[in-house]
Amino acid sequence: MEITTLCVVVATLTVLPNRSQFFLYESVSLSCGQQGNSSDWTVKRNISPEITEDCPRPTDRRNESHCFIDHVYIFDTGVYWCESAAGKCSNTVNITVTGGSVILESPVLPEMEGDDVTLRCRNRTTSSSSLTMDFYKDQLFIGSSSTGNITIHSVSKSDEGLYRCHISGAGGSPGSWLTVRGHPEPPQSPITLVLLPVGGFALFLVSVSVMLPCLCRSHKGEINHTVVLYSDVTWIRTCNQKGEPLRRNSFLFSSVAVYRPDRCIYTPNPELMNKACS
Repeated sequence: MEITTLCVVVATLTVLPNRSQFFLYESVSLSCGQQGNSSDWTVKRNISPEITEDCPRPTDRRNESHCFIDHVYIFDTGVYWCESAAGKCSNTVNITVTGGSVILESPVLPEMEGDDVTLRCRNRTTSSSSLTMDFYKDQLFIGSSSTGNITIHSVSKSDEGLYRCHISGAGGSPGSWLTVRGHPEPPQSPITLVLLPVGGFALFLVSVSVMLPCLCRSHKGEINHTVVLYSDVTWIRTCNQKGEPLRRNSFLFSSVAVYRPDRCIYTPNPELMNKACS
């Protein structure tokens, strides 16, 4: 069951014990975590398409940011989240209550890429050490275990999916969705944003100072007029098909280069311009 909540996600809903599947009559505690005044939050739940309500609160406390269910039943299955009167909310958590004998203990909150994730298959009535447990992802077999645990090393986005387990002679568990999130990219330092262009410009000046004497020197110390050197910013005037210069100027941003002139280079002398364009 999923819901769509139009709000700003700024809080975290935590679940104790940290799993999304529960046997009948077990206890579960949910609470809203955020810096500041947590009493502004209410734990909500959606247990059917028609029912959205406040999660039951402890009888001895009036803190709405905490939800405690002493004995869970099938109808407690649903989506839980935190919500504030200011239109803010938390992540959503799916809680499943089963009347069967097998559950899959998997992380409630999304796992970080690169972490190791352990899934545990738990039988309510029989010792796990005497049984073989099979694990499945999206209905495909992924491995067996005699200890009841299976570990996914260095999880990635490709490991996202619906997991369940099966114990021979005891039955299978409901499915639990595993979510994997990527590491957030660190913000770029303002100092870096300033130093990069400054360093590039300094490197450009060094390149010009080194290349200019070499480019302007011929074999006998004479200047080669067929070679043109243009710097980082060049004025360009475009000519039409008749060889007449257009009024609009433009800039060319590039590195230092050497080439033979085959287009109009800006000059304040119109006669030279027309000659260059012919």
